[in-house]
This record gives sequence, C-alpha cells and structure tokens, in this order.
Amino acid sequence: MLLELDIVLRLLLAAALGTVIGFQRERAKKAAGLRTHTLISLGAALFTVVSIFGFPGTADVSRVAAGVVTGIGFIGAGVIIHGTRGERVVGLTTAASIWITAAIGLAAGAGLYIMAVVAAILTLVVLRIPKVKG
Repeated sequence: MLLELDIVLRLLLAAALGTVIGFQRERAKKAAGLRTHTLISLGAALFTVVSIFGFPGTADVSRVAAGVVTGIGFIGAGVIIHGTRGERVVGLTTAASIWITAAIGLAAGAGLYIMAVVAAILTLVVLRIPKVKG
C-alpha cells in the first residue's frame, strides 16, 4: 500500500510541475504549452517508475533515462526545425523547456522530490527573465 501511494505521489508531482511550467509557456503564447509540458513530465515520470518498479532486478533503470533524453531530443529538434525562418532561429527556448520538463519528470519519477521541485522553480525563474533585444 505504501509503495502504491509513493508511486502515485511521484506521478502527481511530475504532472503538477509540468503543468506549472506549461502554464507559463501557454501564457507566453508558445506552441508547446500546458498540455504538452504536463504530458512530457508525466510520461517521463511514468517511464521512470515502470523501469524502477516494473522490472525489479532485471533491468538497468538508467537506460530508461537515456531513452527519454533521446526521445525528447527529437521532439525538441522538431520544435526548432519547425520554427526556423530564414536566418532567424526560433524555438530554442521551447525546446529547452521541453527538455528540462522531461528531466523534472524523471527526477519526480525517481523519487527525487526536492530536486524536481527546485529544478521546476529554477526553470520558472529562467523563463521569466526578459529577452535582451539586440
């Protein structure tokens, strides 16, 4: 029973932190918003939980983290390529926010609650820094 509650807490935390970051991106009128960031964080957490608890002693759980990083890299690259206009590249911050949101989901899924929350707070702080016009 305690294990199930811990797993639920991990998933809820990942979803909540992804939602907060996604809400900020949605307010900034970015293509990847609340639902995208929530699902990325929740998915990363679920993959982590399944790798830790679904295959006890039979799998290298670090492989799942590597797979998530690779998969998110492809999504991020798609965001950047889609946003390229002439010589001006757009979408880098969106790609980075997707990437860090997956990492936050991995941390929450691994039970690293404080690390996940601190990373989410730092992400929100960075996303609030105004762009320097040049």
